Amino acid sequence: MSIDLHCHSYVSDGALAPADVVRHAHANGCTLLALTDHDHTGGLNEARQEANALGLSFVNGVEISVTWRGRTIHIVGLDFDEQHAGLQALLQQVRQGRLERLEAIAARLAQKGISGAYEGALSETIHPEMVSRTHIAAFLIKQGHVRNKAEAFRRYLGDGKCCGVRHQWADLATVIDMIRAAGGMAVIAHPMRYDLSATARRNLFSEFKALGGVAIEVHSGRMSANDRINYALLARQFEFLASSGSDFHREGDFGGGQLGACPDLPAECQPIWSHFRRKYQ
Repeated sequence: MSIDLHCHSYVSDGALAPADVVRHAHANGCTLLALTDHDHTGGLNEARQEANALGLSFVNGVEISVTWRGRTIHIVGLDFDEQHAGLQALLQQVRQGRLERLEAIAARLAQKGISGAYEGALSETIHPEMVSRTHIAAFLIKQGHVRNKAEAFRRYLGDGKCCGVRHQWADLATVIDMIRAAGGMAVIAHPMRYDLSATARRNLFSEFKALGGVAIEVHSGRMSANDRINYALLARQFEFLASSGSDFHREGDFGGGQLGACPDLPAECQPIWSHFRRKYQ
């Protein structure tokens, strides 16, 4: 099997339509795909229809923004009922917070002499409620303030930078509860990307597990083989299942891997897809 359980469409901050994400993944040999747009399930129906037409196995997914001890952590939900009222209410609440953060970032950019960021960022997204720092970066690039997304985050938008805004996202316990209530499974997304000490990471993993979280991404994006081995060991230590995803947003993105073509997990991993409601071998 070729698995990709973490990727994005233009419903959140990706570049492709949900159906195009599925087609590209299929062309790359993917056999099991989850679309995991940020805080939104609006692309799942389109993606599922295209996957069915192509004979590609498809699983519902979403990536939810969480604030944990003052840090932003992303939790992927997989194999859930997208119509669950409690989960949808939570996602709507998180999306509203995105607009509030954009307003605060735009005000800081204006203080730096960069006006029009609020309207400019909204013009970069199809769904205004899904505006993200990626859309603000796109505005900064078009206006000539930075050369690329990496520079936008390094100079202005990253955590601790002059225009970075710390935002209170959803609570970890609430997110896990809602994913489980919807029949799904909670996964810590790309755990290597968070600036956590060994103690903080252990605390996160322990709390996540105690609350009902079941897996971590042992592979994400462009992770090295050595990193996969290290995270496989952590998964075994905490008795987590292992997930794998490209975190694809667009071609040439500095953080994402190849859509639909994640490398095999280390042999000692217990893959999460073996525990989905529909069994995949």
